[in-house]
Amino acid sequence: MKPCLFSVGYAGLWGQAALPLPEFVAHAEKLGFPAVMLAGKRPHLSPLDATPESLASLAKAGARCEVVAAYTDLAPGRAAEVPAVEMQIAYVESLARIAAALGAKIVRVFTAYESDTPDLQAQWQRVVAALREMCDRAAAHGVTIAIQNHHDLALHTDALLELLADIDRPNAKLGFDAWSPALRGEDLYESARKAAPHTVLTTNADYIRVPRYRYQPALVNYERQPTDWVRAVPFGTGFIDYPAFFRGLRDGGFDGLAVYEICSPIRGGGSLDNLDACARTYLAWLRENALTP
Repeated sequence: MKPCLFSVGYAGLWGQAALPLPEFVAHAEKLGFPAVMLAGKRPHLSPLDATPESLASLAKAGARCEVVAAYTDLAPGRAAEVPAVEMQIAYVESLARIAAALGAKIVRVFTAYESDTPDLQAQWQRVVAALREMCDRAAAHGVTIAIQNHHDLALHTDALLELLADIDRPNAKLGFDAWSPALRGEDLYESARKAAPHTVLTTNADYIRVPRYRYQPALVNYERQPTDWVRAVPFGTGFIDYPAFFRGLRDGGFDGLAVYEICSPIRGGGSLDNLDACARTYLAWLRENALTP
C-alpha cells in the first residue's frame, strides 16, 4: 500500500487552515507522504483554473499526484431541461485529462443521492449509464474511475459490487472506505475482503459517536434521538475497527492507495499544527498496522 494525503483537509472548507495547492503538495511531502489526492474543485484543482503551465508546475511541486477527486451526484437536477448529468460527465472527463497531465491514473467519483421518485430502477440505470460513459471517456486518457461508497445509491457493499458488475468496464474500480460500512453496521473485515479485488484506493478517517438527546418539558425528561452526531477524531482513537478493515483488504489482495482525509471539523480544531499532527498520526498508524507484513 502507498500512503496518500487528501488535499481537501487543507482547503479551508470547514473553517480549518488552508494551503494553496502547490504549497499543499510540497507540505504533504515534508509530512512524509509520497503521494497526494487532489480535490477537483476550488480552491484546489478546478478545471476552470487549471492551465498547462500550472499543471506542469504542480507536477514538480512535491508529493506525486496519484488521484484527482471528482464531486458528483448523478441524480437528475430539479429542472428537467438542464442536462445536469451530462455536465458532470464533462466535468469528470476534464478531470481525467488533468489527471493524465499530472501523471495520475485515477479519478474518484460518487454515485447519487436517492431522489424522491419511487422508481429506484430508473435511478440505478441512469447512474450505470453515466458511469459507463465516464469510464469510456476516461479510458482515452489512461485513467481509471474509482467509485467511492459515499452516496445513497449502491451504498451497501453488496449493492456496490452489483453496480460495478452492471457498469462492466475494465477501468471501473472502487474507492472503498470503512466509515460508511462501520456506521451502517456491516462486518468490516468481510466487506473489505469482498471489495478488495476491485479496489484501487481507500480513503480513511476516524470518528466517535456522540449520543443526542432532546429535552421534553412535559415529561421533565430527555428523549433519546435516533441518530448520533458523528465527530472526526485523530486516527486510531475512534470507533471504527480499522485493524479488521485493513486485514480484510490485505486478505482480499488489495495493494493500492491508503488516503487520509480530514473532511469535517476535527477534534483539536482546524489549525495547521493540528491538521499536521492528525496527518502524522495516520501515517504512523498505517506504518505500524497496515504497511508491515
